[in-house]
Amino acid sequence: MAVDLELVRRIADAAEEADGAAPLDEATWLALRNRPDSVRSWVRDEGVALLVGEDLTLVVHPSARGRGLGTELAAAAVPPTGPVEAWSHGDHPAAARLAERHGLARARELWVMRRPSSVPLPDLPVREGVTVRGYEPSDAEAVVAVNAAAFAAHPEQGAMDLANLHERMAEPWFDPAGLLVAVDSTSGELLGFHWTKQHSPTLGEVYVVGISPAAQGRGLGKLLTLAGLHHLVGKGVDEVLLYVESGNAPAIAVYGGLGFEHAASDTHVQYRRSSPR
Repeated sequence: MAVDLELVRRIADAAEEADGAAPLDEATWLALRNRPDSVRSWVRDEGVALLVGEDLTLVVHPSARGRGLGTELAAAAVPPTGPVEAWSHGDHPAAARLAERHGLARARELWVMRRPSSVPLPDLPVREGVTVRGYEPSDAEAVVAVNAAAFAAHPEQGAMDLANLHERMAEPWFDPAGLLVAVDSTSGELLGFHWTKQHSPTLGEVYVVGISPAAQGRGLGKLLTLAGLHHLVGKGVDEVLLYVESGNAPAIAVYGGLGFEHAASDTHVQYRRSSPR
């Protein structure tokens, strides 16, 4: 039976309003909309559990919390053995308790960093031999290749292929002008990219910044990040956010230098069970 997307949206929207963070990530929504057969689901009127491969999502409507519904959904959806991963979009004690009960350990922390657009941006620096421009359809394969190389150790982002790229580009928020690429001015080789996202008229995101390993050390990460920020501020957003691994000190330093700040409550936690119970 197909999942009732309107019901899932209603529950997710209510949870986001109560918690300040969206409980379903983009990959789960893409799977629900484009590959529904890949999603196992346990749906109640006030809660839902979704399993896509090893990735578990569980959401309970705020009005139904504290009644055991989360426990019931987890008991049904968490496989009794084998690997499974789940994100707590916000460091919620209830999520930690559920995870421990099912043998999932705290594995990763993802920081949300935010920057108000009222803070002035530095001017864009000039990089000799590098041109920054908007995405063109002929860039697709190069973007996928640079992304795979840049995120070879990243379990989610590094897996993006052409089909997934086109899925993301089919989303309502996609704007080709907001996917900025840095190319070698002589050869035209794509060196890196910054994909921005505009969630609403007031909120933008540093969605993905990927630099080819062969082009590392040339300051392209900061250049592209800054170019994307200028783009988003030019669109009129009041705030820009980004997600970064809590242990990625070099990236945090770059983002901090551009005016991004992190609050402890703005932390997403991944729980993981890697081996059979």
